[in-house]
Order: sequence, then structure tokens, then C-alpha cells
Amino acid sequence: MKIAMVSEHASPLAALGGVDAGGQNVHVAELSAALCRQGHEVTVYTRREGAEAPHTVTTEQGYRVIRVPAGPARPLPKDRLLPHMGDFGAFLRAHWRQSRPDVVHAHFWMSGLAALRAARPATLPVVQTFHALGVVKRRHQGANDTSPAHRVRLERLIATQTDRIIATCTDEVFELARMGIPRSRTSVIPCGVDLLQFTPDGPCAPKSAEHRMVSVGRLVPRKGFDTAITALTGLPDTELVLVGGPDDGEVADDPEGRRLLALAEELGVRDRLHLLGQVPRARMAPLLRSADVVVCTPWYEPFGITPLEAMACGIPVVATAVGGLIDTVVDGGTGRLVPPRAPAELADAVRELLAAPVIRQKYGHAGRERVEARYSWDRIATETLHTYRRVVAAIVRAHNESGPTDSGAVGRTGAGGGPSTGSPSIGRGIPSNGHG
Repeated sequence: MKIAMVSEHASPLAALGGVDAGGQNVHVAELSAALCRQGHEVTVYTRREGAEAPHTVTTEQGYRVIRVPAGPARPLPKDRLLPHMGDFGAFLRAHWRQSRPDVVHAHFWMSGLAALRAARPATLPVVQTFHALGVVKRRHQGANDTSPAHRVRLERLIATQTDRIIATCTDEVFELARMGIPRSRTSVIPCGVDLLQFTPDGPCAPKSAEHRMVSVGRLVPRKGFDTAITALTGLPDTELVLVGGPDDGEVADDPEGRRLLALAEELGVRDRLHLLGQVPRARMAPLLRSADVVVCTPWYEPFGITPLEAMACGIPVVATAVGGLIDTVVDGGTGRLVPPRAPAELADAVRELLAAPVIRQKYGHAGRERVEARYSWDRIATETLHTYRRVVAAIVRAHNESGPTDSGAVGRTGAGGGPSTGSPSIGRGIPSNGHG
């Protein structure tokens, strides 16, 4: 099968831990690699961010990355990319005329916007993974939400026009249902983990305290690192290692980093907080293995790959009971779930585990078994392929039933091959410059 992945801001080639580089980048890279291992041809389309970067790169894993000229050839925050999605979609449409894929898989809402504009005239089926929903972000961030004003409306429109939505967790299915998207239009396929890279056996990074907590993610408020820092006050002889964003030497230029350091100073735990900055993927497994507990404390989380990587390394996870973390972490089985923004409860859960090495070992073994059974990228790729084949078959069936004169309405079959919802089309609802 010839597969087009569209990931407008999250390049699979990007270094992780930057402002807009995280789990989606890993998801696109690993899914593409797994699909190639199964014999499929995958091309990833992402926005060009450097004038000197090559137009096309073929990775060691076998998938191609095409850098799309859309907007200035420099990094831009993803919340400023919407005006350039018209150009992105125009490039895709022209490219797919010359090299037609069998299916298009859009990652993030703006990718869905560009993909649908290009795919509809060519009768190409489109699968959508949102990775995060604007309505959830707005609920949790309020006035601090920097998303484009029309994001929620456009996401709803995209959801009605794509042929299938792949949600990464069950919580997202409920959110889509609240937006008016029928459950029948959605499949739940989680993110995966590299079971060869993340293993219980292997080198461990050195510790500088008796106990260590590790937390991973971009330095943004919603990741809740302040909760983990505050919990340190109740965890003597424990250090906290933060991976992602700037390191200790560069944090002065980062507002969130400065805020976290000021909090640590105020609480008297600065000497036990270590900011490692962006870490190469090859160093991640040794860092996770060095932890007694991996903590994930976001206010909300569409999925969260870090718990899977920790579980694959045999390390128990203490996570907030939000979003995708509810699916991945089994409370009392592979770790503990605690309320968000509750440092005292987090400290209690971690303290209990630090005092019980046998339970930590039990949780670690169970975590490894869980990811082997459910979260390998090869299994995720197989499930994703099933969805691709389902939507391709639905398009062919609808075309055969309606005849060739009605061949231009991609998405009319709906996510499960049923009738269209009658909602406005992407072409009519969104001007060509990408503004809502």
C-alpha cells in the first residue's frame, strides 16, 4: 500500500524536547517505520523549516520525508501555521497528481485541513489523528490558549469530512462524541513503543541521590512539572530529573524554565532538581532505567508516550489520571494514578513505592508485559493498516454504487462507509489561504 502521512509541524526528523517537538514526532516516525517493515511505501509530508535543508530525505527505516514549502523557510510556532495551510494543501494536491497514494493519514488538525483540500478532488480516502483537541486545550488553558480562534470549529468540520478518525485513547472518543461526532466514525489505536530500544536490561545513567524520579516532556505549564517539583518537599533523599526543553545552562532564556527554577529555589529543593534539556533518543532508555519511579504529571494529556517507554524499561509509573494516561497506566498494576495538580498525593504515592522495592519490581515486570502484549509498534501498524483498508474499501464500494459521475466527493462515505453527514465541505468552509 502507498501511504501518505501528513504532519505539518511535527517532523519525524526533528530533535525532541523543543517547543513543538514531542510525542507526535515520535508517533509519525515510528508508525512510518513499522509500516515500511511490513512492506508498505510511506511518504511523510512536513513543513520546510530551513532553506538549506534537502527537499526529500529517505530515512534508514525506509520512509521518505518531503519538506513542503509553505510559509517562510524557518521554524514557526505551530499556532502560527494556519495561514500557510492553503499553500501546504496546494503542494500536496500537485504532488499527488504525479504520485497518487492509496490512503492519506493526517496528523493534527491543521494537517487534516491541508490533506482534505488536496485529497477531495482526487477521491483519496483520508484518515485523521488529532493527537490533541482544541476544545480540551481551551478547557484547561483558558485565556492562555494560543490556538487560532477558529480551531474548535475547524476541527469539528474536519472530523465530519474525514473517512475515519483514529483516536489515541478512549477519553478522546468521549470528547469527539461531545462535539457531535458519532462513535461509529472513530477507532481507538494507541501510540506504541520501541520494544528493542526500551528494555529492562542495559546501561543505566548514574544517580546523584539515593532515589531518583524522572519526568519527560516539553517545558510547558500543562505538563505539570511544578507538581513534581513541589512533591520533592515530601521526598527527602530523592532527586528529580527533567528531560526536555532547555538545560540548566540555557534555562534563563525560557520563561517556563525560569518559573520552575524559581519554584524549586522557593521550596528549598533546587539542589535536587536537574534539567537535562533535549536528550538524544539513544540516551533515553539509560535515563529511564536509572529512575526508581517515572512521574508523569500533566493537567491533561492526549496520550503520553513516556509512560510506555518507562514501562518497557521495567520502571513503575506514577501518573495523573487524565486523558491517555488512564488507558496506559494500570493503577495498582503497573504503577499508580493520582489526581492532577495534587503534589501531596503524588508525594504519597511515590513515597510508598520508594519504601517498597518488591512492589516496584512487581509493577516493573507487569509494565513490561503490558507493553509487549499491547503497545508494540508492529501491532499498532497492523491495526492502522486495518483501518486504511477499511476506508479504501468503503470509497471503492461507494464509487461503484454511485457511478463514475459522483467520484469527486471524498469523505461522502463517512468513517464507516455509511452516508455523509451533510456538513459543509472543507472546500466551501475554509478559504484557500487557510483562515477560518
